[in-house]
Amino acid sequence: MAELSSIRPDLIAEAAYGKSKGLGVAAAEPDQGPSFGDMIRKAAEGAVESVRYGDVTAQASMTDKIGMQQAVEATMAMESTVRVSVALRDKLVDAYKDIINMSI
Repeated sequence: MAELSSIRPDLIAEAAYGKSKGLGVAAAEPDQGPSFGDMIRKAAEGAVESVRYGDVTAQASMTDKIGMQQAVEATMAMESTVRVSVALRDKLVDAYKDIINMSI
C-alpha cells in the first residue's frame, strides 16, 4: 500500500489536464433543433386539438354518428389533456409566485 506522502496530486492533476487538452470544446451548432418556445407552442396546439377533437366526438356521439367506444376514448384523452394543462398551469403560477416573493 502506498503511503500518503508518495501520492503526488500535482502529477495526477497534470496528467488529467494533458488528457483533457486533446478533447477540445465542441462548438455550439446554430441549428440544434426546436427551441423551448417552439416545443411549448406545439404542445399547446396539440392540447387544443385534443380538446376540440373530444368536443366534436362528444357532439357526434349524441347524434349517433359515431360509436360510444370512440366517444369514451376521445373524452378520456380530452380529460387527460385538461388535467396535464391544469397541473402545468399550477406549476407555472407557483414558480411565478416564488419569483415575485424573492428579495432583491
